[in-house]
Amino acid sequence: MGDIAHTAVLGAGVIGASWTALFLAAGRSVTVFDPDPGAETTVRHYIDKAWPALDELGLTTRTTPDALRFVASAREAVLNAEFVQENVPERLPIKHAIYQEIEPLLQPAAIVSSSTSGLTLDALQAGWQDPRPLILGHPFNPPHLIPLVELTANAATGAQVLDRTEAFYEDIGKVTIRIKKGMPGHVANRLQAAIWREAVHMAVEGVASVGDIDKAMWAGPGLRWAAMGPTTLFHLGAGDGGLQGFCDHFKDTFNGWWDDLGDPRLDDDSIKLLVDGMAAASEGKTPAELSSQRDKMLTALQIATRPHRS
Repeated sequence: MGDIAHTAVLGAGVIGASWTALFLAAGRSVTVFDPDPGAETTVRHYIDKAWPALDELGLTTRTTPDALRFVASAREAVLNAEFVQENVPERLPIKHAIYQEIEPLLQPAAIVSSSTSGLTLDALQAGWQDPRPLILGHPFNPPHLIPLVELTANAATGAQVLDRTEAFYEDIGKVTIRIKKGMPGHVANRLQAAIWREAVHMAVEGVASVGDIDKAMWAGPGLRWAAMGPTTLFHLGAGDGGLQGFCDHFKDTFNGWWDDLGDPRLDDDSIKLLVDGMAAASEGKTPAELSSQRDKMLTALQIATRPHRS
């Protein structure tokens, strides 16, 4: 997208820092705002850690991480930006306040994409005088390694905003989906929530340990899902019969499983069970150590699967 050369990142937590690294790697200049006085140090450290993986993925061929500056306000950050990635906390009053601050200063064709994971576009648009620049561009953590971005637009979104946003994200290496009906949690988070609900249920019921339930995922269906989605994989599960043949054979089985799925809640007892189980499964590794391990595996998975994507 040659018309989007300068970006702004509002909110520089883990998500914002990851977006910043990716935008820089993709040849865009980035202006960052975060009210935390230590944000610049934190983000620059994050970029240094992320850069080798971005380089390994072939995403650093356009620039170096030098086209970056930090400013003291959201207003200053969006000046001259063609694309703004908003990552401020998931509370409507905070997001609305940021929108009201930046709206008068946006370039005429600027796009503001919110990373919100749970809020709807309608709710966010209530913070605008003219919501045409706003779109939902929900990533998965960490955005510089996980390709998915879920896009949501509606009748109040400006003409060409969805197409331009999709083209921009795809140009920097992302994989996009278009959400046709807004729902809390969008698509991928709802899928995650459904799977985790059953994982929690089985842990609470004593079916297996927290560690073994996680192992059942990464050593089993998780590997297949890194290649193809569940419906496509079941389409392949009946050979030449395809999805129709699979459903004809397994519909009663799946209906029975669905009827038997659990409906747990994250109360004090279940949380303690999960936390204790995670402590045992992590074998003394810190979250930072596990995150580093995760990122190395995600990089390897992307390299392994990317050439085979159509």
